[in-house]
Amino acid sequence: MAVTATNPAANPSAAHNGGTGSTTPTANENAASDRFLKLLVTQMQNQDPLNPMDNAQITSQMAQINTVNGVEKLNTTVQGLNTQFSQLQALTGASLVGRQVTLAGSKLNVDGGSSSAAFDLSGNATDVKVEVLSSAGRVVDTKSLGPMDTGRHEFTWNALTQADGSPYSYRVVAVRGTTAVSATPLMHDRVDAVNTDAAGLTLETRNNGPVAYSGILAIH
Repeated sequence: MAVTATNPAANPSAAHNGGTGSTTPTANENAASDRFLKLLVTQMQNQDPLNPMDNAQITSQMAQINTVNGVEKLNTTVQGLNTQFSQLQALTGASLVGRQVTLAGSKLNVDGGSSSAAFDLSGNATDVKVEVLSSAGRVVDTKSLGPMDTGRHEFTWNALTQADGSPYSYRVVAVRGTTAVSATPLMHDRVDAVNTDAAGLTLETRNNGPVAYSGILAIH
């Protein structure tokens, strides 16, 4: 089996582009192939005549360089997809500015004398109530919601009877008979701005500060 080394100077794609100092992915692959073939030819020229390389060895080594080239092409494709995904995510985030979103949390953001929030019930409950807490952790109001099924539920709270500007939070007390049912509190907030960096897309919310895009559970 004869193998001929390729001269890199005879391959325009293996050279740098127009003096710019940049090298195309194709040129990198060709250069790697040329180096591999030169090493293979040198190995064959210096092999032991009494124990020459067989066709299986040569085929295996040729398959290795093809695998390396394939991995490089795959990496280039994945990098391109990541760039496109980041751009799409930034456009999506920009469209959220001014929108209401739902995220994990138990704050009650009062707007115009009322507030709304949500919670996820882990199971059916025969009785559910929401306790509104002051900044000191004292219960200032209780809202009875009655029986509820598993899943997400919204509620509103009238804060007109409370002092303006006070920070409020809430907790959900749910039971099925005498057995407690766990509930995950969710809060509503407004998106004021978006930021993109190496860590991904971050939303600047009005009352909860920066929140990762992945932390948004619903958009209103």
